[in-house]
Formats: sequence, structure tokens, C-alpha cells
Amino acid sequence: MSLQQPLPATTALGRSPVLRAPQLLGDWVLWLEQRPHEKGRTTALIRRWKETANTPLELTPAPINLRSRVHDYGGAPFTATLKEGTLQLVWVDDNDGCLWFQAWTGINGASAQSLNALAPPHRLTSPSDSALGGGVIDHARSRWLGVMEEAGCDRLVSVALDQQEQTPVIIHKPADFAGYLALSSDGVQLAWVEWQQPFMPWDCSQLVVAQLTATGALKDCHVIAGGEQSQAQGISVFQPQWLPDGSLVVAEDSSGWWNLMRHPGAESFSNHWQRLWPMTKETAMPQWVLGMSTTAWDGEKLLAAVCDQGEWRLQRLGLDGSTECVEQPFNDLADLNAANGRAVAIASNSTTGQGLLELDLDLGTWQHTPAATAVMEVNAISVANALWFEGSSGQRTHAWFYPPVGGADASSPLLVKSHSGPSSMARRGLSLAIQFWTSRGWGVVDVNYGGSTGFGRTYRDRLQGGWGVVDVDDCAAAAKTLIAKNCADPNRIAIEGGSAGGFTTLACLCFTDVFRAGACRYAVSDPSALATETHRFEARYLDGLIGSWPDEQDLYEQRSPLRHVEQIRCPVIFFQGLQDKVVLPQQTERMADALRRNAIPVEVHTFPEEGHGFRDSEVQVAVLESTERFFRQHLNL
Repeated sequence: MSLQQPLPATTALGRSPVLRAPQLLGDWVLWLEQRPHEKGRTTALIRRWKETANTPLELTPAPINLRSRVHDYGGAPFTATLKEGTLQLVWVDDNDGCLWFQAWTGINGASAQSLNALAPPHRLTSPSDSALGGGVIDHARSRWLGVMEEAGCDRLVSVALDQQEQTPVIIHKPADFAGYLALSSDGVQLAWVEWQQPFMPWDCSQLVVAQLTATGALKDCHVIAGGEQSQAQGISVFQPQWLPDGSLVVAEDSSGWWNLMRHPGAESFSNHWQRLWPMTKETAMPQWVLGMSTTAWDGEKLLAAVCDQGEWRLQRLGLDGSTECVEQPFNDLADLNAANGRAVAIASNSTTGQGLLELDLDLGTWQHTPAATAVMEVNAISVANALWFEGSSGQRTHAWFYPPVGGADASSPLLVKSHSGPSSMARRGLSLAIQFWTSRGWGVVDVNYGGSTGFGRTYRDRLQGGWGVVDVDDCAAAAKTLIAKNCADPNRIAIEGGSAGGFTTLACLCFTDVFRAGACRYAVSDPSALATETHRFEARYLDGLIGSWPDEQDLYEQRSPLRHVEQIRCPVIFFQGLQDKVVLPQQTERMADALRRNAIPVEVHTFPEEGHGFRDSEVQVAVLESTERFFRQHLNL
């Protein structure tokens, strides 16, 4: 592709499947593939380790769709394991919300095509209004253990693998939320994470451990790490995991950084945690979905994905406190899994798209299989530069700046991206959606505004009580910094974001004079409405981000773009899924109607089958193309 040729939206989006949750099973690699060209259907694939010559076997062909709805955001919709030469797979099918099971033999064959299903898949649970996910397989008792969300409650449940159409058996009733189950290798101890409203799991959560009796019941449940609601400063725990020697590892942030700590293990846990690897770097991320993984036991040491100044690297951590870097070229890593000197992860960098990374840790070699064929020459890719600037209250703030192909100057249009969450982070892996803009002469700045993760707890806590102020100041300051550097035209500055990023977008249009157009996907337009209308997982999220509801309702009204809509003087385009349970469609309708009454140019695009986040490739392409056309029209490009 030449440097002058704009990247088509149909190439930037809709072609590449999204890879997730790779897992090593002996000499096999299994992973999930979400396919935009199949309206976002997710399926499980398997192949031999590093065997790319043969086509992987699809274990869950259409119409099976692997998706959990626990806490609405889901995650961890499948559990796979090897037992006595048989591959076992348990999954949640989004078509009925039920748990399903299937097993395959031929695991000793030369390729995936040697696998043979023992029987057709069968449904383990009966259809119901509950949501299941985040499970592990208890081999000793031939059952699945996981999370069930039902009637506004989380429950830990068990489901027998040799029965059909059963009702899950409740084995534990948390006070509120639960997830991230970890079963010890001997099957006698279970660890998991709990948290309670008004906290989110990355604000304050607890690590719970219990013994499993011979019959599979839980006993002696007790909290062994994390923060309590009564504490002035919350402590968050992330991804408990048992090591083969019976010790327990978890990440927690009492030091101000999500660092790993280890407990040697005992029948009665006491405060004997060993903080063997202190660092001013992060080894975790906010737990929006179940099943997230940044560390794994590789058979000899802990392998950890470590975030430093917005970039991810791999380190091996010895139980003697030693650390060593794992040399490989990728700085955007997720879903780490390891075993027996090998590791897999989903990886990308500035010039290579998302793909399956396979590492031989003993030999120091790696192999990366991209999810899709490269569509851009390396010299046509705009590579992100770290941009540090003075943000809200003069605090040092980070962003990634992608200059337009050919270089930025004072006439370049600029797109400011406000990420979702708002506790997420702007990552550095290759984004063809960003290259879509840079190939058209736009600069793009992806802002890690205060509240973003990857920079420590203090940076993350900047947004506590400050949502709609700190993020707005930071996005505006990033744009002003680039204008001052003669990298952007002050009359051609646009901003876009989805969900919480959509709120930041609207607030920037409302409370600053920097931006000339905005694009919002399923945007929060009125925090008061979000506090009263949203789903259970985020029902009290704004207590921390803004203030206690309804006691501090005046703050909600002060931050609300809808309540101050008369201050928006530039055109806005909206995109909304009609199945959205997080930001209800009427929020977008109310905001658009208010802008129209003020004679502000507005477009609204709705998608009947989409929810919170667009999965269908046709929808993704339509959103990108419509946004670019809208900006071009209203910025005189």
C-alpha cells in the first residue's frame, strides 16, 4: 500500500477476528476467536503447538456462540482441560445462556484433524434467566465450578459433567459480587475474589479461600488479602492462582502498584505474605470481565506481563525474588497462559496486529501468528510517540500521539480519543482504526487521562470524585499541547469516544472551547440517568467517580452534558445499540433531541441488534465511515 493511499474502512475493520484466552493443553493450543464477519460470534479453535501449516480445528462450529453474560460484560465463557487422554470443553452458549459439554479423543494424534468427538455436545443446565461464566473444572468430583448471577445476586455454583438439563447447585453465597475462581492442583482448596458495592473490583476487593470437603462442599471460608469496606484506602486484588507446591499468588495494590505477592500456603492462612518482587510497575489491570490473566506458572517460575509507562513486557519471577526479562518484540500483551516451559499470549506492537504469541522459554524463541494478514506496509504505518504533558491541576499526564502519514504540521486535523472505562488505558498495539485516520492526513492522540490504569494507583485515583473534570481537562490539554507544537490546526480538532469515553467526549464539547466536532458511541450523556438506570455491575460506580448518589446530586447535575446542553456549539454524531443494557438508548435520544432544539447539527445512527459495544463488522465499518464523513463535512476538509 502506498503512503498516499487512504486505508478503507472495510480493510481497517471487519476483516480481523479478535483473539482471546489462549490456553496450553499439553502439546496443544486452544483459543477463542470472535468473528466480526459472523456478527461477532465467538468460537473455540485448537491446533498443535506452533503448528501453523495445517488449519486449526473449530471445536464449536456455528451456530454455537461462546459468550458469558455475567455482570453483562461477561468473560471466561469456556473451560478446557485434558483428562486421561481426553479433551473436555465446557462452554456457555449465548443462544440459550446454558452450560454445554463435549469431549474429544485422539489427543495423541499428529494434528487437530485427528481429534474425534466422543458424542454430540449436550446441555448441562436448563434454560433460565441466570447468567453463568468464569468456571474451572474440578476433576476429582467431575464437575464445573463457576459464577452464577441470578436475581441481582452472585453465587458460586457447581454443575455435574455427567448430567443433563440440571439446576446448578449453590455452594457459596457472597455478600455481593464474586469471580476469578482458582482451584488448587490437589482439588482441596478454592480461592476467588469478592467485592461489594459501592466499590468496583479495582477499587476495593477481597481474596477468599475455602477448603473443599470430600463431597465438594466449601468450609472455612475466610478473607486472606485485600481491602475491607471500612478501610479509608481500598486495596484491590487480581487473579489468584495456586502454584504446584501449594502456595498461592495474587496481585494487590497496597504499595500503590499492582504487584505480585506469594503465600507459602498452610492449612490455616495467616498474614505470611511474601512481597518478593516489588516494582513501580503494574502486574494487573481492571477486572471488567472474568478470566483476565497477566501471570502464569511456566513450570519453573512465574511469568508475568508487566506494564511500565503504558507498555507491556514479559518478566520471569523466581520464588527467590529474582527477576529476568523475556526478550520478545511485543509491547501490548494480554491473556497470558503458561505450562512446562512454554507460554502463549495475545500480542501486538506498533507495526504488527493482534495475534497468537507462542514462546519457548527454555530455548528463548518465539512465534507470532497474526489474526489476519497484514494490510499495510510497515513504512505506511504511523507509529505512536509517547506524549507527556501538563494535564489537570498541573499533573504530568500521558498520551500516545500518532502523527499523520507524511508528518504533522499546523494545518493538520487532529482526532482526540477518550478511551472507555474510564479505568481502561490507551494501548500501543497496532490499531487499523487509528491508521484509517492517519492515512487520511489526521493526527490522532489517544489520551491516558487521569484515572487510566497502567501508571499506578495514585494516577488511577486522580479520577475519584473528578469524572467530568480531570478527564476533560486532560483531553483538552493534550490537544492544546499539540497545537502549541504546531502539530494540529486549532480549527480542526475533533474528539470521539464510546461509553464512559462518550461521556468525556460530550463533556469536552460542553465545558471546553477546544473541539469543533464530536462522535459518541453509546455515550453516557447524563450521569444522573446512569446512576438510576444502568445495570447492577456499575450501579454504584459513580459514587466513587463523582459522589454519593443521591446525596450529592448537585455534582451530577454540574457534570451533566445534558443539563448544560446549551453550551455545546458544534456538531455531534451519535451511534447507539438498541439492545444496550448499560447505557440505555433513551440517553442518546434525550441528548440528540436537546441538541436539535438548539439548532446544533446532529446525526443519530441506531443498530437494532447491537448492545454495549459493536460486534458486527458491517456496523463497525458503518460507524467509522459515517464518523469520517461527518467530520469532513463539518470541518471543511
